[in-house]
Amino acid sequence: MRITASAQTYANALVQTNMDKDKVLKNLETVSQILKSSNDLTLLLNNPTIPENLKSSIIDDVFGKDIEKEIVEFLKILINKKRFGEFDMIVEAFRKSLDEISGIKRVEVVSAVDLKEDFKQRITAKLAGNLNKTVRPIWSTDPEIIAGLVVKIEDDVIDTSVRNKLEKMKRQLL
Repeated sequence: MRITASAQTYANALVQTNMDKDKVLKNLETVSQILKSSNDLTLLLNNPTIPENLKSSIIDDVFGKDIEKEIVEFLKILINKKRFGEFDMIVEAFRKSLDEISGIKRVEVVSAVDLKEDFKQRITAKLAGNLNKTVRPIWSTDPEIIAGLVVKIEDDVIDTSVRNKLEKMKRQLL
């Protein structure tokens, strides 16, 4: 997901608050889950023809009991500044900022089959050593890679899959 400069600015503002960062993230994730479960609510809050005061009232009704008062106010600021459409980007930028502060790197690891737990631990340890950070792997499978691994670290991709090696050989032969 590409994060806009304004989304990063709002995420930075959340990072700089005195609130417990884990609590903020949990609140943001709760809002995100509610929005994903209700497409109508998302459309309503992003609709420019609906008055801001009505949207604020809806935010109070929907989120007031489930999340911290400061996050409810933050949502109202997004409505007021017409940035509510960037909410998912703000959450992602906030999560990345927290990871950076904590020395955590999220890494996507794709394999052809499910890997055994001990192999996952070895891969995680190797990546942590190479990156000099705590690694939080996101595991997935894709049988089309045939064998090997594809490791995605932000914009960098390390592709040791058999599919990739076959494609390279094909290009060399043609």
